[in-house]
Amino acid sequence: MNVELGQIVKGTVTGITKFGAFVKMETGKSGMVHISEISNNYISEIKDHLSEGQEVKVKILSVDEKGRISLSIKKAMDNPAPVKTSAPPPPPVHTPKKTVSFEDMLQKFKQDSDEKFSDVKGQKESRKANYEKRSRK
Repeated sequence: MNVELGQIVKGTVTGITKFGAFVKMETGKSGMVHISEISNNYISEIKDHLSEGQEVKVKILSVDEKGRISLSIKKAMDNPAPVKTSAPPPPPVHTPKKTVSFEDMLQKFKQDSDEKFSDVKGQKESRKANYEKRSRK
């Protein structure tokens, strides 16, 4: 019996590995279900979801040039659980910006710069005065 892409068939789990499970289909052929194709939810241990000898429905995803068959359990489910995704970000709120002239920005920059410089200058003079007091003793 041939396998067709997209076909859903019954099968039996024949082996479990860290990366997936091997399933022998009712067609007589075997394929592999990758760990990412077992459930819509995150799976850390396949053995928590499948066991050898368990009957499952699988969907045939692909057959490569070597004849290896890729299967999916989650795509073969009748009502697959919806994948949880984060809600899309809200649309940006458009607030008109007031235009600032270059001269205004330059004035603000000079003011901020002068304030910072005077702070640094004051700290430097304070340290200089403390040093002179200690050196007189």
